[in-house]
Amino acid sequence: MSRKHTNVADSTLKLTVSLALKNLTRQKRRNAILAIAIAFGFLVVTTVDGLVTGMVSNLENQITQLLGGTVLIQGLEIVQSDSESKKPTAEAVVRDTGYIKNLVEKNIKDYESISCYSFRGGQLIFEGKKALSTMYGRDFTEKSFVNSLYFTAGGPENFSMPNALIISEKTADSMNLAVGDTLTFTCNTIYGQNTVDDFTVAAIIKSNSFLSSMQVYTDIANLNKLSGIPEAGFSTFTVNLRNKKDQAKVANKIEALIRADGVQVTSRLEAMKTNPTNVGKGIEKQIDPKKQTWEGTKYAVETLYDEVPAIKTVLSIVHTVTTVILLVILFIVMVGVSNTYRMVLYERIREIGTMRSLGMDRKRTRSVFTAEAVILCLIGAVSGFVLSLIVMSVIHLIPVSIDSLSFFLNNGHFSFTLSAGTVVTQYVLLVLFTIVAVSGSAKKAARLNPAEALRAIK
Repeated sequence: MSRKHTNVADSTLKLTVSLALKNLTRQKRRNAILAIAIAFGFLVVTTVDGLVTGMVSNLENQITQLLGGTVLIQGLEIVQSDSESKKPTAEAVVRDTGYIKNLVEKNIKDYESISCYSFRGGQLIFEGKKALSTMYGRDFTEKSFVNSLYFTAGGPENFSMPNALIISEKTADSMNLAVGDTLTFTCNTIYGQNTVDDFTVAAIIKSNSFLSSMQVYTDIANLNKLSGIPEAGFSTFTVNLRNKKDQAKVANKIEALIRADGVQVTSRLEAMKTNPTNVGKGIEKQIDPKKQTWEGTKYAVETLYDEVPAIKTVLSIVHTVTTVILLVILFIVMVGVSNTYRMVLYERIREIGTMRSLGMDRKRTRSVFTAEAVILCLIGAVSGFVLSLIVMSVIHLIPVSIDSLSFFLNNGHFSFTLSAGTVVTQYVLLVLFTIVAVSGSAKKAARLNPAEALRAIK
């Protein structure tokens, strides 16, 4: 019995769709204009959403690369300066190098990579030319780090050079540096002393942004020796998660594990209370030596979004704007569909009377009208989506050399990011809006008296 009902339902659906498709071919020009309008609307919505989301994603990826990961764990000490005139400072230095690594490897599983690094701000000097720079000490044997770099000159084969240094193209051009050149880097140690050492340019990499062009890299052992950090120590331990949405959850878990071990650690909960819109600032207050004091190492656990809260704000604004644009376009579509099918109803009164007199019930009459409108809108929306993919592909091929946009680009090109969930939501909303728009005309068509409809004069 159920199979028989299923076959009848399938047959009815096929007939409804068949009639709807046939009706669409009758007023080709009018239907084409409506479909083109819908296609243009979805072209704009999809392209804008993909472009802006892609730009924010590129920004997020570049900042992740700058910070080294999505969850950051620093060990901070209050260091007394060698100079009596200088006040104590909180310096990022981890001496118990195995503690955090073992804690993360044992308790956190879903990550792409873990790493540690040191960093000092200072000045590069070469043949009378000077440039401010931040030197990062990284493990040059770490594949994930080396593979993230795009070498334009030199490379890993030169890492055996004395105090090997990796610099950006922009730094190389501005200071007229080449692979094999020796330059000087001067900075302060964690104890406030001036220090200086010579480094050899081992590689030149492409810089994606203004900030990344100010970074240089050397092996972590070289920088630790220069800055007074223990040989096996580091400043920051990073965890690069596969799912960036898990940042806060993972950071909270690591913080709780450190606290459970009886080790000093900052409080993200307290930071959220004191600075609800900027957790990073709240954590900074807890490690400010002017306001806080502690003995030994105090760990601070932060996320990418804590450090750069504007990313989440921008993403929220992007989705809000595209949603508003989508709703405006859907409203326009709704008005267009509603007006179109009022005309269709008037034009097909006698035809509807004929179908009703031949046995078509009200439900099927209403379904034919609704299916026709939904199919027309979906054709327009799918066409707009396909056109959007073509437009995005063309834009992606165009190189962009504007420095102010470099943070939002991927290797000098715009990239586009589309969410399957967002696209599906757009189409579901389109179908719902279309059904609402055509419902009035569909109900009137279903309620027409066959005899009166046949006598109608157009």
